[in-house]
Amino acid sequence: MNTKTSLSRRDLLKKGSTGLAALAVGPSLLAISQPLSARTLSDVGPLRAPDANGIRLPEGFSSRIVAAAGQRVRRSFWNRTGYRWHSYPDGGATFSAPDGGWVYVSNSETISLLGGGAGAIRFHADGSVNNAYRILGGTNINCAGGPTPWQTWLSCEETQCGRVFECDPFGEHPAQLRRGLGYFKHEAAAVDPVFDRVYLTEDESDGRFYRFTPAGRNSDGSLNLDDGLLQAAAVDEQGYVSWLDVPNPTPNLLETPTREQLADSTAFDGGEGCWYSHGHVYFTTKGDNKVWRLDTNLNRLEVIYDAATSANPILTGVDNLTVSSGGDVLVAEDGGDMQIVVIDSQGEVAPLIQVTGQDDSEITGPAFSPDGTRLYFSSQRGSNLFGGGNGFGITYEITGPFENFVTL
Repeated sequence: MNTKTSLSRRDLLKKGSTGLAALAVGPSLLAISQPLSARTLSDVGPLRAPDANGIRLPEGFSSRIVAAAGQRVRRSFWNRTGYRWHSYPDGGATFSAPDGGWVYVSNSETISLLGGGAGAIRFHADGSVNNAYRILGGTNINCAGGPTPWQTWLSCEETQCGRVFECDPFGEHPAQLRRGLGYFKHEAAAVDPVFDRVYLTEDESDGRFYRFTPAGRNSDGSLNLDDGLLQAAAVDEQGYVSWLDVPNPTPNLLETPTREQLADSTAFDGGEGCWYSHGHVYFTTKGDNKVWRLDTNLNRLEVIYDAATSANPILTGVDNLTVSSGGDVLVAEDGGDMQIVVIDSQGEVAPLIQVTGQDDSEITGPAFSPDGTRLYFSSQRGSNLFGGGNGFGITYEITGPFENFVTL
């Protein structure tokens, strides 16, 4: 987000009438002194009627299509790039470019014969399309993944012995297999830059939640993702996590899968999106419609949303997720009501976006532009040519007054 026009929670405390003394008067009086702009995305307001793209958005927000499967990505109406956008777009993330622009990376959840891998769109600083290109090929069912702090994309295969490939969002270097992250039915990955670890979800009904600790760093400062220790979480009744070493992180099809190698590890019902933010790793499990938060310092895991017990259970089909710079968790629905739903730091839940007329699709790849002014996502089986949710995918951009919401 634009930190020049947004107040952080830390700034709000600093701007109290007596600084730290404001804390002594209690949270109720402190709240009175906070400006009205100190809101979360859960306060964005009701969704309006669908726009021309069939997207329901709050007042002041708008949508545009930036790519459609099988069609060359447009720079303008008359000027197209050479890259035909991949089918079934899934997990995504953005990366800052040296010229002030950015890159949006998107996986393709299909087999290599039909494309697979991952592609990218590069934007100018004003948000116009610069170029589009492939960054990974020859892989299968690339579902989600995750960005790294050193500006690469981890693309995860959701197959029985799925692998993770580290990709260059700018398309200048070939993708590299990262064996250290294991062979299993990968879904998503999140890098903790404080403790130098990678967390990984597994899309199985008895999947595990994994942590990888690298053996060290590479010469360029990036983590060594080829060698290290892969572990699975074992969670006690209080939510504290013990990490158990996986005996064989790279089994073949004839060997025992990683999730079955440790009987004392904890099963999670369909691990999906995974994202790191400010000392916490958030992830979803679609089988039980839960959103989880791991405190990476305390090694304690808790559920922050459960559709079965929520007082406002508007979020179902939990899937990909991202976290705003204000700490709001944005969860995309696979099915459900085809929404992106906000969970704020107080546990309040509210819809931010709804895609209409595409009930046979799912929402994937939510990611903010590096400056926080735009939000990207895809309707994985949306049809740009014929409408509805029986196509091969559409990728959208949402713009609006995101800067009105606080940043950390």
